Amino acid sequence: MTGRKTRVIPILPVAQNGANAGGTLEFRAQLPLSLYVHIPWCVQKCPYCDFNSHQMRDGLLEVEYLAALIADLESALPLVWGRRIGSIFFGGGTPSLLSGEGLDMLLTAIRTRLPLLPDAEITLEANPGTVEAGKFAAFRSAGVNRLSLGIQSFNPAHLQALGRIHNGDEARRAIEIAARHFDNFNLDLMYGLPGQTIDQALADVENALAFAPTHLSCYQLTIEPNTAFASAPPVLPEPDRCADMQEAIEARLAAAGFTHYETSAFARSGHQCRHNLNYWTFGDYLGIGAGAHGKLTLHDGKRWEVRRQMRWKQPKQYLAKVAESQALQDEFLVPAGDLAFEFMMNALRLNQGFDVSLFEARTAQPLIAVEAILRQAEDEGLIVREPGRIAPTKRGQRFLNRLLEMFLG
Repeated sequence: MTGRKTRVIPILPVAQNGANAGGTLEFRAQLPLSLYVHIPWCVQKCPYCDFNSHQMRDGLLEVEYLAALIADLESALPLVWGRRIGSIFFGGGTPSLLSGEGLDMLLTAIRTRLPLLPDAEITLEANPGTVEAGKFAAFRSAGVNRLSLGIQSFNPAHLQALGRIHNGDEARRAIEIAARHFDNFNLDLMYGLPGQTIDQALADVENALAFAPTHLSCYQLTIEPNTAFASAPPVLPEPDRCADMQEAIEARLAAAGFTHYETSAFARSGHQCRHNLNYWTFGDYLGIGAGAHGKLTLHDGKRWEVRRQMRWKQPKQYLAKVAESQALQDEFLVPAGDLAFEFMMNALRLNQGFDVSLFEARTAQPLIAVEAILRQAEDEGLIVREPGRIAPTKRGQRFLNRLLEMFLG
């Protein structure tokens, strides 16, 4: 697993199956579309990980799984006919467990079935084991143009506490190889680790900056339900100490020329993750693979609807269900009344906020529908409203959960 990601697909809302409640939707234009491909296996499950990842016990099942992904994609094609893909993200799990040949075959199959924009961003998550690092040239040749490496830390004690299977030297070698083949790559770091000091957190940042990455993702370690850490929680730094780490990291990366554009994301100019930006600006995405989620805005010739999908989670069950042409475990229409919250759940993660016209474009509702909540958030100092733009304040960024809860109604 490559870290506590903000790229995680936005949560499924509580909604009833059936027609949209709360009004008829009328979108003026089709939304941008991305493709998410989930690879569910890891060499070993990390104790902090709550993603749909599974330790390999019977091998990778690469041939069977790639065939299932292609069949899954083909079954979904009628929903996205004529739409072009702006980005592809291979997430997991550990997608770098795939062979270079397997990934090349999969990307070829995707390109023959879906039109990609000429400059489509294609990201693959990778772990820094030496065997996987040797595949980076093959991944680049297959068409991957952005790599995301799950480093988490360079400190041996912290890597051991996180249950990572690589060490600091392997991380450095992997980054060196990645930098040879990719001019656009992200490094994941975590802070707030057991026994970690501010100086140690900053040392990880300095180690990362030495390799001139174009993007850094810095996540605070949190204890999530249904993880090994939830059963036996480690002793983490106090919240105030974690806040100090966060501020120190933000200041150091700003000095290094990085823009802090999302809660945990920092990028050099022109290198924001376009795939994640599509999530955060409430675009559409088709998700294939075990446990993948999707959100599609559709028009059947009579009316618009926003449809949520989720594939079967367990890899073997997913394989069996795809063979029966039943890849979907759940599918429902999102009530119109839920769209405002879902939009804000994503767009308010962006430190620069969003253009007010985007709200109506992505929800088919006027901004006045949430005027009372916006006024309350402004009164509490959580957002600032400027001509044509709404953004979280520094206070809103620090108390993001409070801000988002206001839109739950």
